[in-house]
Amino acid sequence: MGQKTHPYGFRLGYNKGWLSLWYAKGRNYIDLFHTDIQIRKLIKAKYKHAGIASIEVKRISDTIRVQINTARPGIIIGKGGSGVQQIKKLLKDFTGTTADKVLVDVIEIKYPEIVAQLIGEGIAYQIERRISFRRAMRKAVDSSIRAGAQGIKIRVSGRLGGTEIARAEWYLVGKLPLQTLKADIDYGFTEAFTDYGQIGIKVWVYVSDRKKEKFKKQEPEVVSTHTHGHEHEGE
Repeated sequence: MGQKTHPYGFRLGYNKGWLSLWYAKGRNYIDLFHTDIQIRKLIKAKYKHAGIASIEVKRISDTIRVQINTARPGIIIGKGGSGVQQIKKLLKDFTGTTADKVLVDVIEIKYPEIVAQLIGEGIAYQIERRISFRRAMRKAVDSSIRAGAQGIKIRVSGRLGGTEIARAEWYLVGKLPLQTLKADIDYGFTEAFTDYGQIGIKVWVYVSDRKKEKFKKQEPEVVSTHTHGHEHEGE
């Protein structure tokens, strides 16, 4: 019997990178691990509609650097960088560190149509507003393929359309080589909360092939960087 594995975890260290980068000793690892989870929850809860795909946390000594990858950087940055300052204060209060030890980078996602997490959240948003799940799925698939995706699969499950019995439906367009390591597969999961219960949404997007020997994490284009209370705008 075949077993499904997480597309991201399956490719870690091959053509995917870690979302948390730091070293820890002993029990300190557990504390830092759970702190990272809470940091992501706090930021995503505060900016629920900012199109945040992922949040990377890096620690060097006692400095915390948080990189927010978003489709709507203006919502997070705010007027004159006020939004980023609020995030710094939020993290300072939560972690107990000083303000000059918290660094925040906001990275703009150029093509949100091929980012699995954002696709899923977009479908969830429409379902919660009573738009047909089939219509939302078809629209997302069409947009992703037009944006350059080589393949996409969307699966929704739950009491679809308010039916008595839960079921699952899915769309698959193009190629989706899940067992090919060099295939750059993006994966996202989210939930829509409706009057009938929760609807689970899973999205797989096949972007391109990236071989191990060619895999080098590109330096992202920073829209806004805040360090030690000063703001520098990206070009």
